[in-house]
Amino acid sequence: MKFVNYFLRWIPKEIPKPVGRWRIEECHKQMNQKIDLSNEDHCGPCGQYALEKHLKNP
Repeated sequence: MKFVNYFLRWIPKEIPKPVGRWRIEECHKQMNQKIDLSNEDHCGPCGQYALEKHLKNP
């Protein structure tokens, strides 16, 4: 049994895959942007967030 455990140590483990935009952000600016974008996705086609961004950065 020790041989099996020793052998399993040398088999590469699967690398965890990134979970996309639902991972926990360390940066508050990125976290707030993610919250705004998720709210925009939920609200639908109103486009309020896009209009605000366009008015701030023409």
